[in-house]
Amino acid sequence: MDDNRRRHRSPRGTSGGGRDQRIRAGRRTVTVHRPDKVLFPRDGLTKADLADYHARLARHMVPELRGRPLMLERCPEGVGERPHFMQKETPAHYPDWVRRAELAKEGGTVNHTVCDNAATLVYLADQASVTLHRWLSRADRPDRPDRLVVDLDPPHDDFERAREAARQVRDLLDQLRLPAALMSTGSRGLHVVVPLDGRTDFDGCRTFAHELAEVLAARHPDTLTTAFRKYRRGDRLYLDVQRNAYAQTAVAPWSVRAREGGPIAVPLPWERLDDPDLGPRAYSLRDVKAVRELAESRPWSDLGRARGLRAARERLHRLD
Repeated sequence: MDDNRRRHRSPRGTSGGGRDQRIRAGRRTVTVHRPDKVLFPRDGLTKADLADYHARLARHMVPELRGRPLMLERCPEGVGERPHFMQKETPAHYPDWVRRAELAKEGGTVNHTVCDNAATLVYLADQASVTLHRWLSRADRPDRPDRLVVDLDPPHDDFERAREAARQVRDLLDQLRLPAALMSTGSRGLHVVVPLDGRTDFDGCRTFAHELAEVLAARHPDTLTTAFRKYRRGDRLYLDVQRNAYAQTAVAPWSVRAREGGPIAVPLPWERLDDPDLGPRAYSLRDVKAVRELAESRPWSDLGRARGLRAARERLHRLD
């Protein structure tokens, strides 16, 4: 158990009753209500398991979340049960120490939750916020993304297709002298994440992402496509760059997914792409030790500094 965290909990059960659980997270002690509430029925994983995971991984999760508006995927009665909903507006009953960011939307504003510390992370588990979806920009500069995401969601759950596409995306990004990070989504495929310097607005970022995808599809027309409608894709993998827009989100690194088994979206070093045992749901709440070991290895440590898109776009336009 981590030195800065003490847990007080009732014996594990499945009824959702029992005493509250208190978790020390940073400078606060957060109460988890109904800790034995089962959130993942197939494996008997509970709200306590989710809260414990958030506490244990906080030093890796919080840096990926800090300052970013969130959309929370909540499952109060467990995955596969209703209600299961996406939450953007921060409820009034959230503690005042949970940061809010009021941001513009069409016809008004939204007070998004922002997770800046371990206590907020544990509190979100108490609220059965299973999956954390983050903006690609920060609350203080909401129209200036510092991440670009290419989502590789293969047809027919064919993960080998996602591996191949990830290599192709990276090869092109290398030509453009842009750094690229790899992440298994915990769902079906992979994300390729490009750190940006925040100088380009969302319009420019989205335009670049679409041009990047078009070049990739032209290079590999039998396996990749930019066709938005499924019936036009055939058996090709869709290069999804639609997330690169204002108020759009992508699953946060180290976040648990709202699927049976509690699979986790994990950053990976590029050499893991050649591991035949790797799959999109290789890490989960069932083996938190393995997730912590991966996190401690700092899989994105060699990513390099964030870059701008101006020079990269010029290089892209010069390609044959």
